Amino acid sequence: MATTVYAAATSTSMAATAVMLPRLPTRTTTTARCSAVPNLPTRSFSTSVKQVSESKRSSLFRIKASEDASSATDPNELFTDLLEKWDALENKSTVIIYGGGGIVAIWLSSILIGAINSVPLLPKIMELVGLGYTGWFVYRYLLFKSSRKELATDIESIKKKIAGTE
Repeated sequence: MATTVYAAATSTSMAATAVMLPRLPTRTTTTARCSAVPNLPTRSFSTSVKQVSESKRSSLFRIKASEDASSATDPNELFTDLLEKWDALENKSTVIIYGGGGIVAIWLSSILIGAINSVPLLPKIMELVGLGYTGWFVYRYLLFKSSRKELATDIESIKKKIAGTE
């Protein structure tokens, strides 16, 4: 039976289209068929599936991809940029300590989450608490225009405190 399959995948930086072209059945005359199911006639899918042009039938699988030139980065350029930033740092030991502390904190939090997940009913209660807080946040800050402005001013003041400009 000849079939044609179309698949498409797109993302923000790369669009790809894969086309599976029809594969014709192979017929051998030396094998005998022993089956209780009768042979059915082959169906034509020309009415429900777009026909692929004759020039594309030369290969079974073809992928077309296009990528934005602005999103492509050179790995060597990225590496040299990181080396320049590392060399510009004065307190390299502080950065290493903070990085190690961050890794330890992520590891400990994964252990804590695993322990919470192993307690019966506690994950569902935590989900309910999270949904309740999300509902409250939406009602308090996102539902009305005046509260959205209040949230924006709060965020800007926090940014200024962090940046040290306030």
